[in-house]
Amino acid sequence: MLNDRITVNKKHIDAANVVVDDILPEIGQKYIMAIGGEVGSGKSTLAYTIAMRLRKEGVKSKIIDLDDFYKVPPHERKQWRRDHGIESVGPDEYDWDSINTLIGDFRQGRKSTMPCVDLITSEVDQLRTSFKGIRVLIINGLYATKLNQADFRVFIELTYTETKEAQLFGQKEEMTGFRKQILEREHKMVQALK
Repeated sequence: MLNDRITVNKKHIDAANVVVDDILPEIGQKYIMAIGGEVGSGKSTLAYTIAMRLRKEGVKSKIIDLDDFYKVPPHERKQWRRDHGIESVGPDEYDWDSINTLIGDFRQGRKSTMPCVDLITSEVDQLRTSFKGIRVLIINGLYATKLNQADFRVFIELTYTETKEAQLFGQKEEMTGFRKQILEREHKMVQALK
């Protein structure tokens, strides 16, 4: 997501080092890592920190944020969810066909076009990228561990209660009663993937 904020601290660096030390011997020409967990658990920050460590090791990687792949754009999503009910919140909100196409482009080392949400404007831009020479694709998002194509999965073991402060105060959306219901629903869906 464009204009997303992250803050890297020692726990992220330590976790990234553990992950990279574990996967480095396994990385071939094309390797996919999925990072999932609760809202506010640090998925994006861990993805960034892993990518930076891989760069130090001479391994090129790209990060894909599943939040860019919602079927309904950010400025329409709240109303769409209200219209379709809280039961509509979950993995089916993602455009898995586009995600799978992107993964295919990565595996083939092709150029690809993907959505990129600008958090300031709430617009969905199109990002053109090339996967030539990219060996690791890091996919992070609530339901990333659902990806069958992942060679390695990381589930951040922080609970809804542990991440509640980040969910309530660091979010990209205003906290309302309906937003709290959405977070509760996402919590249940994410925990089912643990």
